[in-house]
Amino acid sequence: MARRFLYVIALLIVLVIGGALAYRLYGPQLMRMALVPSEAFRPQPGVAAAAYDDPRMWIARPDIANNPARWTPPGYQPAAKPVAAVFFIHPTSYIGRDHWNAALDDAETNARAAIFLRGQASAFNDAGDVWSPRYRQATFGAFLTSVADANRALDLAYGDVSAAFDAFLREIGPTRPIILAGHSQGALHLTRLLREKVAGTPLARRIVAAYVVGWPVSAATDLAALGLPACTAPDQPGCLLSWESFAEPADPSLIVDTYNQTRGFDGRPRKDTAMVCTNPLTGSAGAAAPATANLGTLYPSADLATAMIRPGTVPARCDPRGLLLIGAAPDLGNYVLPGNNYHVYDYSLFWANVRADAGRRLAAFTAAAPRKRR
Repeated sequence: MARRFLYVIALLIVLVIGGALAYRLYGPQLMRMALVPSEAFRPQPGVAAAAYDDPRMWIARPDIANNPARWTPPGYQPAAKPVAAVFFIHPTSYIGRDHWNAALDDAETNARAAIFLRGQASAFNDAGDVWSPRYRQATFGAFLTSVADANRALDLAYGDVSAAFDAFLREIGPTRPIILAGHSQGALHLTRLLREKVAGTPLARRIVAAYVVGWPVSAATDLAALGLPACTAPDQPGCLLSWESFAEPADPSLIVDTYNQTRGFDGRPRKDTAMVCTNPLTGSAGAAAPATANLGTLYPSADLATAMIRPGTVPARCDPRGLLLIGAAPDLGNYVLPGNNYHVYDYSLFWANVRADAGRRLAAFTAAAPRKRR
């Protein structure tokens, strides 16, 4: 299981739903019935301050064997001497409904997380050593309900991420450049990490870039609280990137309807505010680029054991709402969510460009570092 290069979350959703017609008629209700836990949230103690000093608490870190974040497709290699340290928060890999949070030793959940790291965090292994913690992530069903237990589950998950980040900072030392990245639930936790541990602190000066991918960030109500500006140029360090990928015709209603019902980090409604949209093909905001600008998309092999890079197959442009549109649906597999939502593939669509982007921003950051010290 852990060796397969397979994005499984969307497949599991499709299996649960049991067909396109059933989804159109009863999809959200069926998803809630199948995936939202029936038990009440069970409070758990936070992890000890030194828990993440133990390498076994990490899925990826530079000193462990079989590090999935060091995977690369043919033609690529991880850096021999990475300059930066990368803190990567993986997306939801626990889909059980027995509990609101995953157990840290859940083998199946950890195997899925390792798969995600191969397809996502691996894009950063040329720029830095990748650290990615195990954490008691909220189950997938927590995102399908508004009950208070869902927020309690997310708070518990974030507590682990926060403790892991503190250990990460202790391990890498006081001067090393930092890249922050996450996807989906991981990106949600990253927004809180930015608000609570980076914004307005000396640590912000060490951030090369923050990749908040697969989670909406309102430019009007959220961005200021995160402590980093949106990236507007491809060689700009110290900024934030975010995108959510849809093929056309796109139906983002499941995302947009929920987004419009929420309030931003500044307390104002997010309704009708544009999301931050970075085009990963250009590294700039609100831009459009043809498929020829795509340095390489990850395509799974027929046996799902690995993936190959194919350049020049997927374009991208930001629409006025801040969604990233990728043209006609590319055939990456059967794991596209309803509405032509390519959420599962947010990183793999642009894997080689993300890799180049991180390297370019790191080079700009290190070039500016001597001036910052003066």
